[in-house]
Amino acid sequence: MGVTLSEVARHAGVSLATASRALNGSARTVGGELAAKVRASADALGYLPNAPAQALARAATANVGVLLHDVADPYFAAIARGVSDAAGRAGLLPLVINTDGEPETQVRGIRMLHGQRVRAIVLAGSAHTDPAAVRAADAALADYRADGGRIATITDHGPGYDAVLPDNRGGAADLTRALLGLGHREFAVITGPERLRVPMERLAGVREALAEAGVEPAEGAVQHVEFTRAGGREAVRRLLDRPQAEWPTAVLALSDVCAIGALGELRARGVDVPGRISVAGFDDIPFAADVAPALSTVRMPLERLGASAVTLALESDGGGRPVRLALPTEVVLRGSTGAAPVRDR
Repeated sequence: MGVTLSEVARHAGVSLATASRALNGSARTVGGELAAKVRASADALGYLPNAPAQALARAATANVGVLLHDVADPYFAAIARGVSDAAGRAGLLPLVINTDGEPETQVRGIRMLHGQRVRAIVLAGSAHTDPAAVRAADAALADYRADGGRIATITDHGPGYDAVLPDNRGGAADLTRALLGLGHREFAVITGPERLRVPMERLAGVREALAEAGVEPAEGAVQHVEFTRAGGREAVRRLLDRPQAEWPTAVLALSDVCAIGALGELRARGVDVPGRISVAGFDDIPFAADVAPALSTVRMPLERLGASAVTLALESDGGGRPVRLALPTEVVLRGSTGAAPVRDR
């Protein structure tokens, strides 16, 4: 393997972005003395510039493309804010494409952004579990990368991409352990569609923690719905249509938006939260603490996810080993969760 731009940057004592601008002909120029230092390091190490990257850098628009499932969802809105802030600091503007979680729309979006010559693409939505959908997205991204495009993902879209990786599985396991610690043993889980990887990662974390405690979810306790308020309400309707003896004492909705829908349906049914059923979410969207009762959740650094992905994409040289940036999560217990009712223990 040849010398990478990362090695040149380390040798010259500059950032990847500075090295790239000095060698790949970006419209954002580097001072003469600093540029000469980078070129001297490149010559000393025998670095061969990436011709497609040079071409795209010269022709690229001042835009960063971001593909997400729904900008109206507070989870994605917060990520988009982080993307916008980081792009603005780099003198760029974001182009946002809603995919609605549909593989075909995602591929069309990638190819459209490629045609628009955006400087980088950020994939902010969950990867898909269907191998055919994964192959189609990889092919479109490979074409963009072959022309010098830069890519970063939020959550894992495969080992070949720079990625910001929040701990979805670990956060869900930690939240489940926290509820187990409050005495809960009868759980229901509201998770997202099986076609998306993130909901399945979070569900795996819940199952891991329950298995550690020797707790087996009841039949039908896992509800797969869209990650929407309507999805959360529908899941709770199904759960409460059973005899009260079969109701859970804790509902883990693996999205705050779903959890807020669940709270609304429980309130409409006159069910005491958390006295009869505790509710917890995931993401810590901006108003999770403002609902009544305040929502227990797993805190994700949402704006930081978006900003970090932009930084990764812009600093990548497209070669060498992909950067995998792990970001921790944190359990936040608020008023929507409490000890399990004594009669249900």
